[in-house]
Amino acid sequence: MTTRTVDFWFDPACPYTWLTSRWLLEAAKVRPLEVRWRIMSLSVLNEDRDDDPEGDPEGYLWIPVRICAAVLREHGQTALGEFYAALWADRGGDGKQWLNDPATALVDAGLPAELAEAGASDAHDGAVRASHAEGVALLGERTGTPIVAVAAPGDDAGAPIAFNGPVVSRVPRGEEAGRLWDGALLMAGVPGFHELRGTPADPNPDVGGWDADPA
Repeated sequence: MTTRTVDFWFDPACPYTWLTSRWLLEAAKVRPLEVRWRIMSLSVLNEDRDDDPEGDPEGYLWIPVRICAAVLREHGQTALGEFYAALWADRGGDGKQWLNDPATALVDAGLPAELAEAGASDAHDGAVRASHAEGVALLGERTGTPIVAVAAPGDDAGAPIAFNGPVVSRVPRGEEAGRLWDGALLMAGVPGFHELRGTPADPNPDVGGWDADPA
């Protein structure tokens, strides 16, 4: 079967987006998919709102996304994926996953620690905004992170099938991950499809609520 490129727009600081990204990589093991990492920003998404849904008045959410933009520009797709994985790696060995120090994550990903300096600079903001706008244009300003987009079967030149999510509280593995991909693609490809919600899972106190177990 022909491998399909899946564009995945993500804000690197969002824990639910992290779980979705791990699911997508699991799905790519059992379906002919290749993930292409794309950057979006919760800071950009919310900058014109009267409230602050992320509780980030100091703008700390800009730091990891700017570093991601620097990694992508200077080292490419593979490096960005590796940095993203290292940014959320379970360094404590207890299954609890929270955002790691970006400089440490860069080193763990085989990248120069100096790239962390990009987090304090606006040099890559234009690239962040351009990538963000491209993803949001697929779904509209009321979307969130992540955004997934893939060409419709047999129509690479047409509008892609795109959706926000899915939101998961644990990462499906194997064929379960593949079935979730099949279902998400089927629903999102139906004209007029808008939203589906399930029952939120109870947080698991043993893993801080995030059952990621990254591959």
